[in-house]
Amino acid sequence: MLAPLWFFGFGLAEPLKAIPPWSRILGAGFLALPYFVFALGTPDFEWRGALIAVAFPILLAAFLELPHLPRELTWRDIAVLAIVAAAYFLRWLQPSWPYPALAVFPKLFLADLVLYCFFVVRRLEGTGYSLEPTRLALITGAREWAFYVPIALIFGELTGFIHFHAALPAARNVVAGVLITFLLIALPEELFFRSILQNLLETRIGKTAALLVAALLFGLSHFNHGATFNWRYVLLASIAGVFYGRAWREHRQIFAAIVTHTGVDVVWSLWFR
Repeated sequence: MLAPLWFFGFGLAEPLKAIPPWSRILGAGFLALPYFVFALGTPDFEWRGALIAVAFPILLAAFLELPHLPRELTWRDIAVLAIVAAAYFLRWLQPSWPYPALAVFPKLFLADLVLYCFFVVRRLEGTGYSLEPTRLALITGAREWAFYVPIALIFGELTGFIHFHAALPAARNVVAGVLITFLLIALPEELFFRSILQNLLETRIGKTAALLVAALLFGLSHFNHGATFNWRYVLLASIAGVFYGRAWREHRQIFAAIVTHTGVDVVWSLWFR
């Protein structure tokens, strides 16, 4: 599941864009391979789950492919993004990976689906989806992190959302936190909200409005972190989304946004959760 997210960051999408349209559509079915690796030959395998895993990517790919779309945001883009968001929040795919420890699998599957549909089928431009750790991206990401952290500390303390825990975490916990956050949280979320959503919104409403709308939607995506609507989390996540969006927009580099996002989440999880 991590393979498409990783290798597309180093140019894998380019040769796939050149294959014929019907091949691109049917190729989306290969995104179901992780489900078969996980379930085939075990009691967890279900034909319904297998059909969904194969058909869902193919149908969305066909919806974006035929006919070819312009550069600007269209209603079909909105529909696909809304369907993916609904599949995530309503947990449509959770029965395919029925164990709590595998809760991240549907998220990664949907991230692969979005990546393939918009990069290979939609052939979206200006995404900045490169995982090359350039000096410029690192500096930009670190700068936006430094801008946001004081704001988060002030708002977090005033609202009672965060509480400082004085501790010196083990080096292995820091390394594990960075790797897990980078690969499983920051990478798929920045792909969706910055490389695709903010990118497409810019073609209709301009850069500033796109930044703010994408940040607000990013914040609202955190509404269910708790038993009730967590307005504190939504507020801080929306503000964070502005800085993640600024990091991506400056040089259109997703790696910069991932650096900011990873830094914020790791600091929060180690000292303020």
